[in-house]
Amino acid sequence: MINSTYNIIAVMSGTSLDGIDLIYATYEKDSLWNFKIHYAETVKYSKEWKTTLSNLVNQKLDQLKVIDFDYSEFLASTILDFIKKYKIEAVDFIASHGHTALHQPEKCLTYQIGNMQSLADILSQKVICDFRVQDVELGGQGAPLVPIGDRLLFNEYDYCINLGGFANISSDFNNERIAFDICPVNIVLNYYVSQIGLEFDDNGQLASTGKINENLLLELNALHFYNEIPPKSLGLEWVDLNIFPLIDSYNLKLEDILCTYIEHISIQISTVIIKNTTKVLVTGGGVYNGFLINRINHYLNNKVLIPSDQIVEFKEALIFGLLGALKERDEVNCLMSVTGASHDHSSGKILIPKN
Repeated sequence: MINSTYNIIAVMSGTSLDGIDLIYATYEKDSLWNFKIHYAETVKYSKEWKTTLSNLVNQKLDQLKVIDFDYSEFLASTILDFIKKYKIEAVDFIASHGHTALHQPEKCLTYQIGNMQSLADILSQKVICDFRVQDVELGGQGAPLVPIGDRLLFNEYDYCINLGGFANISSDFNNERIAFDICPVNIVLNYYVSQIGLEFDDNGQLASTGKINENLLLELNALHFYNEIPPKSLGLEWVDLNIFPLIDSYNLKLEDILCTYIEHISIQISTVIIKNTTKVLVTGGGVYNGFLINRINHYLNNKVLIPSDQIVEFKEALIFGLLGALKERDEVNCLMSVTGASHDHSSGKILIPKN
């Protein structure tokens, strides 16, 4: 008999390198899926791990495997600390996204570190993880994976947008879920403020003092990716090749870079929203950049709805927990309409502890 209730620890690390998001939540399937988050926290990365993770795209495969082993052990230790801190006892399994090291679906390649067998062994828990690989093998983009959760957990909204390292969007069109990456967000903004020793531009204060460089804005908006038809997804490699060199060629002040790039984000988001939309759910770290939200609202005529801080910060982890539950039930957790795979499927691998 298939269970209807699952107690899951879900773990997510995004490309913006904010840290490791962990939640302990209960998921229940009745006629619809419901959830309750009991505990949630973000564990910040050390400077060493932040440096290592930001340089993954420059590593050869052999070196990535070494980092993968170390990161899996580090992830296991972080999860054990979380379990101990909140005295968590009832756990059906751990659902872990890991951290994306390489994402080149056009080469049939995606690699998330932190999904090794050692994770299950150290935790002495079943682990459901590595959700992207199977989709890429089936000809899909391996991303975005969150839209199935948007449909099952947040279906009262016309659109769901996440402002993390990248902005991504999902919505139903003609009873089919469509989703794709819109543009880079925090992966660019945080990169530039890091050059003056900041982790992020608090509330967009620096950006709000800058001026838009119209020529740079035109070049950013003209990048070929924005004219491609979904499904489509972005990775750090694309940013390194297309965004940073373009911005740097203008030799602008930091404030002007941030102001121009936020205008670019806002325009790109507005181009994918149908005008008669009423409810746009926006989550992710970018929500705390007030200047960015104001500019998005400017283009969307104040249709942005921001949920509780807990959902803002942990929605992706929450949904990867749901992906784990769907995999456990052998139900579809990856949609061909979203990723471009040859068919809908139940993605991920299940690790059983050997001890």
